[in-house]
Amino acid sequence: MALGEADAAEVMKHMGPKEVQKLGMAMTQLSNVSKGQVKSVLNDFVDVVDSQTALGMGTEDYVRTVLVNALGEEKAGGLIDRILLGSSSKGLDALKWMDLRAVAELIRLEHPQIIAIVLAYLDADQSSEILQAMPERVRHDVVMRIASIDGIQPSALRELDLIMEKSFSNKTNVKTSTSFGGVKAAADILNLVDSSVEAALVEDIKQVDADLGQSIQDKMFVFENLAEVDDRGIQTILREISSDSLAIALKGADEAVKEKVFSNMSKRAAEMLHDDLEVRGPVKLSDVETAQKEILMTARRLSDSGEISLGGKGEAFV
Repeated sequence: MALGEADAAEVMKHMGPKEVQKLGMAMTQLSNVSKGQVKSVLNDFVDVVDSQTALGMGTEDYVRTVLVNALGEEKAGGLIDRILLGSSSKGLDALKWMDLRAVAELIRLEHPQIIAIVLAYLDADQSSEILQAMPERVRHDVVMRIASIDGIQPSALRELDLIMEKSFSNKTNVKTSTSFGGVKAAADILNLVDSSVEAALVEDIKQVDADLGQSIQDKMFVFENLAEVDDRGIQTILREISSDSLAIALKGADEAVKEKVFSNMSKRAAEMLHDDLEVRGPVKLSDVETAQKEILMTARRLSDSGEISLGGKGEAFV
């Protein structure tokens, strides 16, 4: 905000949609910031930058090479698009930058197969929100179609991109990547929707196709499955989450998960957490579910990066 609108916009062009959303929320929450506070923050920032090397020397080729070497061609592809294309992304990629309820409104009248391909193309956390905003009558049909996707021809993907272009007046072609969809994608999305919606969807799918419903459920990783994660993995997860979120999440957890968490903390930390749970009053179920989803997203991110192995059902995320 101290940079001014024009320069701030130039900086934000190099960020991904989730980063822009988080930054935007933080900016709207700022109020009554004194000149002294601004000066102090800027001085700290300059000190940090001054200690870095090769500042501003990166190029697109360098970024692409580093990401591909670190993540592999498949995982790096979407991330490269977000970083290098940024807010200039159009077609299907532009959906990643839109308000998710607006995306749901945009595609809700499309054929369920088109909705399924769009949700499979987006990130699981984005798709879960869109799915919940869709009419209940089409949800299980869409999830079943996502689970049944086994790649898509580039020409069909380009055609879908044209449909999206006509909907919000953009003129570009989407990258012809076909590696999305399938049972794992459906499970990833369902992992992040509200528990009540998740249970109803799985049950609806099983009534239509019992084998497919069971396959999706087998690949899902729910909060109770944390009890099956090895100690090193639990310790890594605990370092990434706040004590407050952990306490709220454990209010609705079974004893096996609680014991797993307590046994992987220092004695003092475990005692403090136990006391917190004892004195903390009733917590809304929605707050517990939100905290648990936050921890599950952290676990999945760590699994995707290879830092932990979720094991068992969690292998769906490895």
